Amino acid sequence: MHTSPRLLTAFLGAALLAAPAFAAAPDQAQQHHHPKAHAKAHAAARPAAHAKASSKASAKPALAKKEDLKKPGPLADFGKETGAPEDVVHVANWVSYTRNAGRKSFVIIDKKQAQMYVFDPQGKLKSRSTVLLGKAVGDQVAQVGNTPISKLKESDKTTPAGRFPTVLGKDNHHADIIWIDYKNSLSIHRMASVSASERRAERMGSDDPKEHRISNGCVNVPAGFYNSVLHPTVRKYGAVVYVLPETKTPQQAFGSFEVPAPSKPKEATPA
Repeated sequence: MHTSPRLLTAFLGAALLAAPAFAAAPDQAQQHHHPKAHAKAHAAARPAAHAKASSKASAKPALAKKEDLKKPGPLADFGKETGAPEDVVHVANWVSYTRNAGRKSFVIIDKKQAQMYVFDPQGKLKSRSTVLLGKAVGDQVAQVGNTPISKLKESDKTTPAGRFPTVLGKDNHHADIIWIDYKNSLSIHRMASVSASERRAERMGSDDPKEHRISNGCVNVPAGFYNSVLHPTVRKYGAVVYVLPETKTPQQAFGSFEVPAPSKPKEATPA
């Protein structure tokens, strides 16, 4: 069949005009269903210098954070607190220097002296308080699970030693608590008044650490300290709790070690 040159030219011209519209359709559909592809296309459309500057700016903070954790941290700062036991100082310095708690605050519980020390993420002591602890001496966690309290053996009522990342939660009465071992129902909470015969308030004020062994394993804290220091710190920064052992050394429990003291600047030699 013979086609006139004028008709063929008109047909080809119409096809060329329509081609971009048909070619664009698949790309538009793909960008609509794949946000990442759309984001890449948008970034590619920006001036090259702006795109490079943006990527560098976003990469620097992440890189800085990784580098910060690799650098040794400061030794723990106890401020005016001068009576901390050697094991507490040892673990606090190790945690702060090695950044074992990451960017979180950390809490050290000294079972031997029934004391709690709360530090901010920079290793500075915020405050200290007496606490009540599990009745039984021991560092192993009792696998009690959902066992009723009335069925617990005296030997099960331990506050185990160890490193415990905290989780904020609620108890059965909807009061806020700080979980250290949810699986085994161990938490830190305000001092509970279970029965008058236990004399928990009186025990909390005693200078004898043995008097502080009365709970079923949880760590009881004075309400004022919990409300003003502990809970706000954990809520703001997160926290890792280090419960010091009483039947072995911190080195055995945590793999801790003595950290080097900061070097003193050399004195200038007289000329």
